[in-house]
Amino acid sequence: MFSILALHVSAETISGRVVSVADGDTLTVLTDDHQQFKIRLAGIDAPEKAQAFGQVSKHQLSSLCFNKQAEVEVVATDKYHRTVGDVFCENAHANEEMVKGGYAWVYRQYSQGFEQFIPLEQAAQEAKIGLWADAQPTPPWQWRRANKRGFR
Repeated sequence: MFSILALHVSAETISGRVVSVADGDTLTVLTDDHQQFKIRLAGIDAPEKAQAFGQVSKHQLSSLCFNKQAEVEVVATDKYHRTVGDVFCENAHANEEMVKGGYAWVYRQYSQGFEQFIPLEQAAQEAKIGLWADAQPTPPWQWRRANKRGFR
């Protein structure tokens, strides 16, 4: 379960190259001073890798960000010690693009400050693009609960 614990630091920005993409809402940024930050994209929740559409979602985030320069506006730190942030990769707003393309849900439980994504999700759903092409896509938070495997 994703839980925001700590600080709400909107003034902090992390800049660096995206060196890995774990899934459709988590990536790692390497800064110029060789610090690595595991970043959870704020306001969204993508399918788990083992879930339907999970690999497609991961591939899309990789296409947007892997090996590209990223600017992360830090929102918080979650219980897994990941930095939660608003991610921009070479001028693409990754959080927004993932929802807009139907590669992630708006994570309603943690969407405060990201309500502008809701109409994008609705438009993707109406257009039946991405995961919305499935007749009954399962939100990742429901899938994790049903599979209880301690996903991060």
